[in-house]
Amino acid sequence: MKKENLTVTEFVLLGFPSAPELQFCLFVAFLILYFLTLAANLMIILIVRVEHCLSQSPMYFLLSHFSFLEIWYTTVTIPKMLSDFLSQSKTISHPGCVTQIYFFFSLGLTEFFLLAGMAFDRYLAICHPLRYTAIMTSSICNQLALWSWVGGFLIGLLLVMSASRLLFCGPNQINHFFCDFIPLLKLSCIETYIVDSFSFTVAWTVILISFILTTVSYFFIILAICRIPSTNGQCKAFSTCASHLAVVLTFYGTVIFMYIRPTALYNFEMEKVISLFYTVVTPLLNPLIYALRNREVKEALRRALKKHRVSF
Repeated sequence: MKKENLTVTEFVLLGFPSAPELQFCLFVAFLILYFLTLAANLMIILIVRVEHCLSQSPMYFLLSHFSFLEIWYTTVTIPKMLSDFLSQSKTISHPGCVTQIYFFFSLGLTEFFLLAGMAFDRYLAICHPLRYTAIMTSSICNQLALWSWVGGFLIGLLLVMSASRLLFCGPNQINHFFCDFIPLLKLSCIETYIVDSFSFTVAWTVILISFILTTVSYFFIILAICRIPSTNGQCKAFSTCASHLAVVLTFYGTVIFMYIRPTALYNFEMEKVISLFYTVVTPLLNPLIYALRNREVKEALRRALKKHRVSF
């Protein structure tokens, strides 16, 4: 038999097997979550763009990039999952699978870099307030955002190049609701030790280094807050970074649990549930956390709603 007859050209995403009635209910539920995610993140972007006081702030400039990223991060996986709920085949081509992996990991890595950049911004604002405006210029903010995107997509390219070299001879069923790297790796019919080690090293390097940089920033932030003599001053200083810290802990916690461990310890059923959290739930929670815990965002939203009512 020829080699090309053995090569798998498409995969089947098993997703969440259930009765057709439950599949439709899941479709409606995730469709609502998807639209809420788009609306919440678009709201953050529009508020930052419309409100002059926010658009000139480095923190909200980076936040608008973060919300823009979240929109595409969910769009990489959820629309395909929604279509599979209503489809019998649930197939995805090999190039489509590799493309989904590329954008999923590239956007995820960009999110790590943006979170580290936002932590650095809060460090400067709290620990060096007198020098903050001189250091965090619009040029520096643009470079932080630019290099976060460039770094994420370049490193994602390294991962997808290794994944594209894998050979698949069957079976072609991926026990996931999207093309993730580790489930795909399990289906390869060639030795995957080098690819596995490379991806594991990349995960350790990028995720943990960005996590360490973020942790060091918050270590100095907490020290600076503790030195503030008044309780009101401490609460005010902490409130400026509380929402970002909540997002950091949520995102890093789930992703580190998923990817910073050997693939031999991978449990597919449990991982699908955890993946739902950081691909569906977290992108919806993040803008809500920033909107509900941030006084400036709430005031800007209130002013925007007031102008909207007046216009009618």
